[in-house]
Amino acid sequence: MDNVIFIKIGEKVLQAKLVDNTSTKALMDILKKGDIVIEMNDYSNFEKVGSLGKTLPRNDTYFATSAGDLILYQGKYFVIYYDKNAYTFTRLGKIENISQSQLKSLLGDGDVTVTLSIK
Repeated sequence: MDNVIFIKIGEKVLQAKLVDNTSTKALMDILKKGDIVIEMNDYSNFEKVGSLGKTLPRNDTYFATSAGDLILYQGKYFVIYYDKNAYTFTRLGKIENISQSQLKSLLGDGDVTVTLSIK
């Protein structure tokens, strides 16, 4: 499995390394057919959340997040963390080479459109 995806926020493209589970395999299968555009909203001042428009298999475990973590919530919500939290959800991967402050600045306040791709 190719374990890298790209996340476009505005004009900036970030790279994320995915973990190996059935959720990421399903996500990669969808991305092989085309990009996914997600409208994301702030939630509790530590994450951006948006619907994938599809339901993926869940691999829920309880763990603590940090900035850059990519999470699948309830099987259908794509989440980008820009701060810490702990909860039961599915780990998808981690954005590489970006600080917490850079990520928070890039995501901005309010809604943001994010595009996931494999190219």
